[in-house]
Amino acid sequence: MEPIPERVAVGRVRGLHGLRGAVRVEVLTDRPEERFAPGARVMAGERILTVLESAVDGPGLRVRFREVSDRTAAESLRDLDLEVEVDPGRDLEPGAVFWHELVGVRVTDRDGRDLGVVRDVYRAGGAEIVSVGGGVVRAFEMPVVRSFVIAWTPREGSIVVDADALDLEVEAPRPPARPHRERARGADVREGEA
Repeated sequence: MEPIPERVAVGRVRGLHGLRGAVRVEVLTDRPEERFAPGARVMAGERILTVLESAVDGPGLRVRFREVSDRTAAESLRDLDLEVEVDPGRDLEPGAVFWHELVGVRVTDRDGRDLGVVRDVYRAGGAEIVSVGGGVVRAFEMPVVRSFVIAWTPREGSIVVDADALDLEVEAPRPPARPHRERARGADVREGEA
């Protein structure tokens, strides 16, 4: 049975450039030179766009598409994800996963203590950062690097980290809710009465 391709975001249109339809793209892929090469195709919603040209533009790319000829047409792309169809078995190195596959994965320490689940993933500098929350420690962010990650099996639903190296702060227990006492409507409560 042929694997069903899935769509993943490889960029996000963050702004416009000039009058000829160029857009500024935040890069969300490890292979921008391939994904945004002339002739490559991306999807913006249901529209298929063909890359005409691309160039480095600050931290991202400046891209023109064959189907977008002017600034007015480019405006419709603002804040849209640019996606491609991928086959995880073919498009990823062994052990690698797409960012969206990490969201919801359980994170524990080497003793099995529940540190929470991955809530978000983003890139800062050259590292991917996971944002983790909902466990016995305060929410934290962690670069996905060998010095913190002990076991990496997100497709099996688990990431094991070195909590000591992360210097995680245990969440303070919340005091139990105080019981609510109802008063009779119109009752007059005096000092010393409750």
